[in-house]
Amino acid sequence: MTTLPFLERLKVPVVAAPMLRVSGIELVSAACRAGVVGAFPTANCRSLDELDAWLARLSTEAAEATRNGAPHHGAYCPNLIMRRDPAKLRAEVELIASYRPEVVITSVGSPAAAMPALRAAGSCVFADVATLHHARRALDAGADGLVLLTAGAGGHTGWANPFAFVRAVRAFFHGPLILAGGMMDGIALRAATVLGCDLVSMGTRFIGTRESLASEDYKAMLCNSTLDDVVTTRAFTGLPANFLVPSIRRVGLDPQQLDESVSVHEARSRFGGGADGAVIQRWADLWSAGHSVSGVKAVSSVAEVVEELAIEYEEAEPRLSGSRNRH
Repeated sequence: MTTLPFLERLKVPVVAAPMLRVSGIELVSAACRAGVVGAFPTANCRSLDELDAWLARLSTEAAEATRNGAPHHGAYCPNLIMRRDPAKLRAEVELIASYRPEVVITSVGSPAAAMPALRAAGSCVFADVATLHHARRALDAGADGLVLLTAGAGGHTGWANPFAFVRAVRAFFHGPLILAGGMMDGIALRAATVLGCDLVSMGTRFIGTRESLASEDYKAMLCNSTLDDVVTTRAFTGLPANFLVPSIRRVGLDPQQLDESVSVHEARSRFGGGADGAVIQRWADLWSAGHSVSGVKAVSSVAEVVEELAIEYEEAEPRLSGSRNRH
């Protein structure tokens, strides 16, 4: 069974989720300093040189925290999108492996191509999965752990109930698990550990931090939104994804009249942005959030969010013990 040595030094067992256009170097660095895992999609770096610069800074900060005896410091975690140009992927994997990060997450495709280099580097590789079928395939490909993407996640979302998904996976896998989707607070975090997870991945709470790359208007919308303001739609990506209803209305679209029949290619053409020249761009103009958006009350620092989670997490333990005693 794979162990996670960095767990013992975390303030709370949380991953600040890797989010396109949101997880910049300042957010990742702040997450690590606050004592959680700071993850980021490598796609947020505009070039291999920029990725190198990010990894160099995060590696240096991690070494300084260890040298200074910081009571809590997290691990930085690159997130690799697997299904893309093989040459670019290979270059990123080789660069990441040279820094020997403690943990890496792979998404959108089998982790197999990245496993030899990352395993040689001593990295623990988690594969992002949304079904039992893909969980088994990721493990067969050599993944050390799994990120279970469940209903309620921001951006591309899973469909499975987290309680059922975790327990079904635990029937055949006893290694590290990260639960993603709808994780709002420290009480949900405690529940996830009781369920059998080692960590939880939180995205929406960290979009609303001062260090995130989200615009001020985006952060304000998060603070003014609730669970009822989140809609799951295929219209913008061709795959089920959660978006904020107010952001859909903001660009002149009707949330009740979205085209749910589009393919991935058609959605990219209509809302892909960049070289495709779409007028309305997903992620940039259409803003995402998960079901945990009700937990974003104000724009805070990463450190303040982590401290709040830690207090809630500790307070939930007596509640759990009391429940056990009553039975």
